[in-house]
Amino acid sequence: MEQADFINRLVELRLDKGVSARDMSLSIGQSAGYINNIENGVNYPSMAVFFYICDYLGVTPKEFFDTESKSPTRVQALLNAAKDLSSEQLEHLIAIAKGLNK
Repeated sequence: MEQADFINRLVELRLDKGVSARDMSLSIGQSAGYINNIENGVNYPSMAVFFYICDYLGVTPKEFFDTESKSPTRVQALLNAAKDLSSEQLEHLIAIAKGLNK
């Protein structure tokens, strides 16, 4: 993943969570401008901080790099909710999802 792609993904997931770069920086134990510096291409996080970032955003590192999934936390919530559905209910849910994709 190129730096620009990393930055775009971080911004996308942060905005999806609805937090400012400053609040996120402070929540992961960094200086107020830390995430802003990453988003402006000034630096990359260390691996340890990257794991804190993923934890804070509620995604796994794999989900962070899976740019095809625009909202992995919501996808996971949907999967968790679908686990107890009957086969018929799952078919309805699949039909709804397909209808929304059109």
